[in-house]
Amino acid sequence: MIARCLIQYSENRGMSLNIGVVMDPIQSVHYQKDTTLALLWAAQDRGAALFYIEPDGLFLEGDVAMARAQPLAVFRDAKRWYELGNEATLTLADLDVVLMRKDPPLDMEYIYATYLLERAERQGTLIVNRCQSLRDCNEKLFATEFPQCCPPLLVSRHPSQLKAFHAEHQDVIFKPLDGMGGNAIFRAREHDPNLSVILETLTLRGQQTIMAQKYLPEISEGDKRILMINGEAVPHCLARVPLAGESRGNLAAGGSGRVQALTERDQWIATQVGPTLKARGLYFVGLDVIGSYLTEINVTSPTCLRELEAETGLDIASQLLDALRIGESPR
Repeated sequence: MIARCLIQYSENRGMSLNIGVVMDPIQSVHYQKDTTLALLWAAQDRGAALFYIEPDGLFLEGDVAMARAQPLAVFRDAKRWYELGNEATLTLADLDVVLMRKDPPLDMEYIYATYLLERAERQGTLIVNRCQSLRDCNEKLFATEFPQCCPPLLVSRHPSQLKAFHAEHQDVIFKPLDGMGGNAIFRAREHDPNLSVILETLTLRGQQTIMAQKYLPEISEGDKRILMINGEAVPHCLARVPLAGESRGNLAAGGSGRVQALTERDQWIATQVGPTLKARGLYFVGLDVIGSYLTEINVTSPTCLRELEAETGLDIASQLLDALRIGESPR
């Protein structure tokens, strides 16, 4: 009975579509930049009832996936962008859609959350993105499924192999497979005296697998974020330009964003990757491209939507809802 209380609440308000969002604390989001907020605005504009769920609110009772949830209203107001109702319990399968917008890292708690959401997915709830694909598609390794798009790279935990790759390419980026936001990314130039300690630190002395990529000098022109909606590229990207002397373009690492149209090469990369994304239920994805090369495929909680919408006038959030067939645009 209690599992139906929030759904009944939305039905009483004349709302026919119930959308849950699993996310980090909403009070902590960056109002001006948060992509999840834009998705919620667009869904609410279409008459959907929203339900707010934090990751620790997911649980399994017997064989039924459930959640502690709160009715959510969102506003385009920097001083008051959300309002939460009273918490109650619902059955996840009673939701029509769940937006899985928990930020990385993709640790075991994240994996457990996907197992719980997958129970509802089997009963017909649309999970964005598909749970199995969230688990399967490591954001660094997934890109290597498209070798025609990638720069020279090596994935290994063995220092001797990593050093040989560095000797061949002379200027190399080393990074962990589970990193985010530019954290723990190291550049080692030719004859770098810190090469050994970099590898010892990242591999935990040969116990942890990492990625080595040939350094791409085109990073000075920006690390391009290309948003993909159900396998199709948004026609503009956000080039995240590093600070002077930096090799990381991530906004979290101090980079600045510049909106630009996709190049022919960008569009080609998108067409190479797009069909696989669509087949795997990866409805909303961010490709990272430096120069002519695909470097990462972000599947967990892609960002940069707000910056692109602000500069181009595109309604990317509504494009995603259209692709998912969620309600009708109020336009």
